[in-house]
Amino acid sequence: MTPTDNKATLSFSNGSPSIDMPIYKGTVGPDVIDIRKLYGQTGMFTYDPGFMSTAACNSSITYIDGDKGELLYRGYPIEQLAVNCDFLETCYLLLKGELPNQAQKKEFEFGIMHHTMVNEQMSSFYHGFRRDSHPMAVLVGVVGALSAFYHDSLDINNPEHREISAMRLIAKMPTLVAMAYKYSIGQPFVYPKNDLSYSANFVRMMFSNPCEEYVVNDVLVRALDRILILHADHEQNASTSTVRLSGSSGANPFACIAAGIACLWGPAHGGANEAALNMLLDIQKDGGVEKIGEFVAKVKDKNSSVKLMGFGHRVYKNYDPRAKLMRETCHEVLDALGLHDDPLFKIAMALEKIALEDEYFVSRKLYPNVDFYSGIVQSALGIPTSLFTAIFALARTVGWIAQWNEMISDPEQKIGRPRQLFVGATTRDVVPLAKRA
Repeated sequence: MTPTDNKATLSFSNGSPSIDMPIYKGTVGPDVIDIRKLYGQTGMFTYDPGFMSTAACNSSITYIDGDKGELLYRGYPIEQLAVNCDFLETCYLLLKGELPNQAQKKEFEFGIMHHTMVNEQMSSFYHGFRRDSHPMAVLVGVVGALSAFYHDSLDINNPEHREISAMRLIAKMPTLVAMAYKYSIGQPFVYPKNDLSYSANFVRMMFSNPCEEYVVNDVLVRALDRILILHADHEQNASTSTVRLSGSSGANPFACIAAGIACLWGPAHGGANEAALNMLLDIQKDGGVEKIGEFVAKVKDKNSSVKLMGFGHRVYKNYDPRAKLMRETCHEVLDALGLHDDPLFKIAMALEKIALEDEYFVSRKLYPNVDFYSGIVQSALGIPTSLFTAIFALARTVGWIAQWNEMISDPEQKIGRPRQLFVGATTRDVVPLAKRA
């Protein structure tokens, strides 16, 4: 990075000398002020809860313009990738920086599809969980345990080790998620088939059984593929930052991805689509479309505990570009399944119409986000609500790996060590137990 000619000057009202700080310009987006020497020069830290104004790294993977409602993977708009590419093409792009040609795609697909099996001993891990365990609890355990099976690729400073670990994680995540689902319903695990596409393979492992031949529905496979593409990466969000922070200590990639899964489990992050679907189900129970007005009134009431889920976003201050694509996918899936009159989709459309027209929501920029429609799509596909976040983790694994790999390769990267504003007790003496009041 090369600093610009412009500099930021920090001055103090108490007469302390001012200091100049370099400013760096990215290819797009806000400039950044380099504060790395701030503590050494002033003895002070910055204070930024939630890292709202802090860039913790430089990255060339994903860019979001929240005001425009723009999402780019390696410079390509998400709208174009979702229409013209499949998930493994998108994986290749995120990992290597460019879209593959036909030969590169074929080679990459071959590599992924021949790593889909997991060690047979992994099945023992599942049998150690209760049948009603949350799939995310299972995934945190089994993904972290993968490092115990692949001692041949744990040198994070070896590019070949990083590449084979990436291939293994992307390839095995569908198998592990499907195994978690099959275990929860008491059905036998289904082995992957190398002659199927990535998404078709996952659908088959999820929904087939040994009693009959399973016919893959191409419409549903395309819908799942789009879900995976839309969730593949999203800049420096909480789980991605967790993966980067874990990786900064030198932890192996399997442990880092397990840490990302644990963070994603939170309802404010990966669990948002589950919460949005539950909200629609609650409206349906209370009377459906006819009761939308009453629900909206409760949302506006400051004294009410009712919350509007699936609207608004920490970054997007415009319509989430992923939501538009997911809405189209919702139409396609419901049409293919003959669910034109799906009550949840009707409720969703009615609620979206109000939110886009009502001044209360418009002024607060509460536009529908990707979670609002993805829950309906996944439910229509037959995916249980408890598995929604696991599907998210499956999709985001490639983004986490790309970000982790970029961080490992960055010569400026150091072990993460956030600072704090300490507001606790100052030094005090311990009073012996017998003398304490």
